[in-house]
Amino acid sequence: MTLPANTGLPPRRQMWPLYAAGFTTAFGAHGIAANLGGFSEDAVTSLLVLGGLLALYDGAEVVLKPLFGTLADRVGARPVLLGGLVAFAAASVMYVAADSAGWLWAARLGQGAAASAFSPSASAMVARLNPAAKHGRAFGSYGFYKSIGYTLGPLLGGVMVWAGGLRLLFAVLALLGAAVATWAALAVPDVPPLPKARQTLLGLFRRLLDPAFLAPTAALAAATAALSVGVGFLPVSGRAAGLGTVATGAAVSVLAACAALVQPRVGRALDDGGLTTRGGIIAGLLLTAAGLGCAIFPGVTGVLSGAALIGTGTGVITPLGFSALATATPQERLGQTMGAAELGRELGDAGGPLLVGGIAAVSALSYGYAALAGLLAAGAVLAVSHHRNTAAGDPWREQRYSYREEEGDGPDPPGGV
Repeated sequence: MTLPANTGLPPRRQMWPLYAAGFTTAFGAHGIAANLGGFSEDAVTSLLVLGGLLALYDGAEVVLKPLFGTLADRVGARPVLLGGLVAFAAASVMYVAADSAGWLWAARLGQGAAASAFSPSASAMVARLNPAAKHGRAFGSYGFYKSIGYTLGPLLGGVMVWAGGLRLLFAVLALLGAAVATWAALAVPDVPPLPKARQTLLGLFRRLLDPAFLAPTAALAAATAALSVGVGFLPVSGRAAGLGTVATGAAVSVLAACAALVQPRVGRALDDGGLTTRGGIIAGLLLTAAGLGCAIFPGVTGVLSGAALIGTGTGVITPLGFSALATATPQERLGQTMGAAELGRELGDAGGPLLVGGIAAVSALSYGYAALAGLLAAGAVLAVSHHRNTAAGDPWREQRYSYREEEGDGPDPPGGV
């Protein structure tokens, strides 16, 4: 496929602003979330208020990501990407200018809505600007920089809040959003939307249940659930074992570092033929389940080994899942697919901690880890069982589906949503 690379820049240079967009959404989400609890009592008056502020960002993403993904397919991913980044900067400026509790809520909601626009658009552009043979490398690099944002957000955000309050952090995010928007406008080529057949609600529903979409998305949701549980609950296990804040912080850093470093290597292995999508995701699920199992054991060994295995397992799953979705989806519906997949990840992000926390509340944290580990291991077993009943190959990456819509003018494009 020939792309209108009207910037005159080499393809690698065109990708950097997309990686920066992934970093921005991750840094903005975790940088503020990790520092709201220590903020002014005038704005965060109770744990309920804190929970509401934390939920605003993710709640907006759950509702809006599929909608903005579909919009990207209609008008092109680049306008939605640029508009989302500009809106992210504007939402951040609102709190910098007003500095009140009410505007904090509005700014956080605006940031989540804006991220819902540019995050799936960036994922769709990563797929459109790279041939299928390089999707592993592209999504591995994208995941790497997003993981760096998740890692640096709490640390650098804490430094900024300590130095200049929450307004300084919002000001930095405003500058970051504006800078990435300008960079993307100059470097990312205009990739026009592709014509597509009319899609009915029934057709969309069938696509969402298609194994080519459902299996990778479920794996991505499981990985995100385990990652959230590791970040949130491993420090609790460490403190219960008598470890200090430095040791528990190091455990979270090990988890994030493993997730970041593994993703580009897994992407290259996929593109080079040394790894299949299905086999890699099964291995990632088992590694992640083993990490949750290690976290059951008390002491620094259990915490650190759990962090390393959870980070490695989720780092294996993430680029493989997105690559499988991009390969199995017609390019005219990439935005819709990425938006729906991001919705699955958000549900995993919320569901994992709720599951583990709920079980821990009535029994013990170790039982929560064991329950989530069992679900991930069961997913791996189901994938192996299904593979034995299918033809040889790597159907998550290569399989195409073609059927006629219940309503419509002709054959529906093959693939996912």
